[in-house]
Parts: sequence; C-alpha cells; structure tokens
Amino acid sequence: MAYRRLLLPLTGTAAGEAALNTALMVARTWNAHVHCLHVRVDARDVAPLAGEGLSGAMIEEMMAATERESGERAGRVRALFEKFVQGRDVTIALSAESALKTEGPTLSFESIAGREEDIVAQQSRLYDMAVVPHPEADEDVSSSDALHAVLFDSGRPVLIAPRESPRTIGTRVCCAWNGTAESAAAVAAALPWLHHAEAVRILYSDDYQRRGPGAEGLQAYLRWHEVQAEAVPFKPMTREVGAGLLGAVRDFNADLLCMGAYSHSRLRQLILGGVTRHVLENADIPVLMCR
Repeated sequence: MAYRRLLLPLTGTAAGEAALNTALMVARTWNAHVHCLHVRVDARDVAPLAGEGLSGAMIEEMMAATERESGERAGRVRALFEKFVQGRDVTIALSAESALKTEGPTLSFESIAGREEDIVAQQSRLYDMAVVPHPEADEDVSSSDALHAVLFDSGRPVLIAPRESPRTIGTRVCCAWNGTAESAAAVAAALPWLHHAEAVRILYSDDYQRRGPGAEGLQAYLRWHEVQAEAVPFKPMTREVGAGLLGAVRDFNADLLCMGAYSHSRLRQLILGGVTRHVLENADIPVLMCR
C-alpha cells in the first residue's frame, strides 16, 4: 500500500517552504496528492481572552486587529504556495477524481479560520500522513502546535520535515526500536518506505529499550513482510540517548528515520528532556513519528 493523500499544515516561514519541498518529494515517490492547509486565527477566539476591564470598543478593536493580521498572514502563505507551484511539474487538483486522472503528484490549497491544533488534528484523521514543518520554537510556534496535535489526537503518522529540503527521502531508512506500542505503530506506518528502501537498519540500545519485544523480534516481523533489515546497537552520546541515536542514523547515511514518539509523557520530556524531544530539535533528515 502506498501513501495517496498527504496533509501539510502550511505556514509562511522558511520551515514551511522546506516542508513544501519535502511533501512534494514524498508525493512524487508515491504519485500522491498534497493538500496544503493554512489555519487563520479566528478573531472571535480573541474576545474570551480579552479579560475584564476592557470596553466593548476595545475588544472590537482587538478583534479587528487580529482579523487584519490573520488575513495578511494568510495572503503571504497563499503567495508562498503559488510561487512554489510556478515552474514545477505539478497539477492543482480539487477532487479525488481529478487527482486520480493525473500522472504525477497533485496539490491543493485551502485557508480556513479556527484553532489550528483542533482543525489540523481532526482533518489529518482522513489522510495517510501529515507532513509538518520543522518546529522552530523561536519563530514558528504554531507549527509545533500542529505537530503535537497530529501526534496526540489524529491516530495518523506524521512526517517532520527537516529545516532544509532533503535531497532524497526513504532510500536508506533507520527504524529506532524500543519495544513500545509507539515504535510498533511507527514501523507499521513506515512499511511502504521499508519496501521502497535500498537498505534498512534497526537501531536499538539497552538505554532506549522499554518493556516489549527486542530488535530480533522486529527483524523476524519484517521478514514476514519481505523486508531484510540489519539490527545494530547504538550507545548514548554524552549520556544523551537521542544524540547517540542521531549519531547512528548519520553513520548509516540514512535519509529517513522512523520512530515512536513520547514513550514517556510529553510533560516529563519537556521537563527532563527525552529522546523524542532531542530528535525533534536536532534531526536534519525527515522523521516519521507515531504516538
């Protein structure tokens, strides 16, 4: 089974442009459709946050300012999409019927108002995968909100695009394995990539393993799917399991990493750090995650 329908929550930052390139590369591989979704801030959501002591006129002024800013950003995002499409061999398709009649990848764009985390999580449930811009905490917090919304509330895999557009995706794939339900879900979601890859490596570590099957069990499972994968241990780097994992990924010259996300709670990872957080912040290749 291939990926046929991808959702891209689109922002107007450099990270959003790299995600567009990444999503189109995926679409070319699988002859898929990419639906680019921009969620504008709904000015009506501002009123409950205004607080007491503000007059009706002040609240209306805040709502009007929010509407203007949201509209301007939506215009920039639409311009980014249109500029990206120009000169590329892609087709705009607004329905499954038109997309399926087209040879090669297709794209579409939509801008709607609402709460981004809610809309992205709900919409992505009917897509094979969401492609999310790299979370740049200091300049694009909304993309991180979209990422976690998909991870925690969609039931679908998410592909985190790197900061810069990759040259290839899915020719050499690493599977980070620790025996958890999350890592098992990531492997299942990555099976099309694993069949497509030239080489697959399972990365495991005693410091990463949780209660569950070991790497040899995953090897046996993949053989049932006619995927041959070598299992290679990795060691933490300066006590960081995530750094050791990414070092092993680089040693393999991988262009895709699949892994489970937040085997520990997100709150614990935010406070104490964790493998998921380290990978999100430091990976320079596409990462396929499932929660």
